[in-house]
Amino acid sequence: MPITVQIPTALRRHTEGVGSITCAASNLGELFSVLDEKFPDLKPHLRDDKGQVRRFLNIYVNEEDIRFLGGQTYAFQEGDEVLLVPSIAGGAM
Repeated sequence: MPITVQIPTALRRHTEGVGSITCAASNLGELFSVLDEKFPDLKPHLRDDKGQVRRFLNIYVNEEDIRFLGGQTYAFQEGDEVLLVPSIAGGAM
């Protein structure tokens, strides 16, 4: 079942500039495995050394926060659009 994954500009330096991919994944674990294989440099920006989703990475499925859809247990549906959004801090006043 194909889903589309949107990769924001902040992470594209780890994907050789690729901004989106279509892949087959039924859950978040499978999606991360696909991304690990295709973009090994992206892995440390998605998960910590224990394999957990990084605290400051937000994941949206069809514009809904995946945490409210069941988190790691959410089963992707055909045509889902997944957006990976790293929290970015900084700036000056």
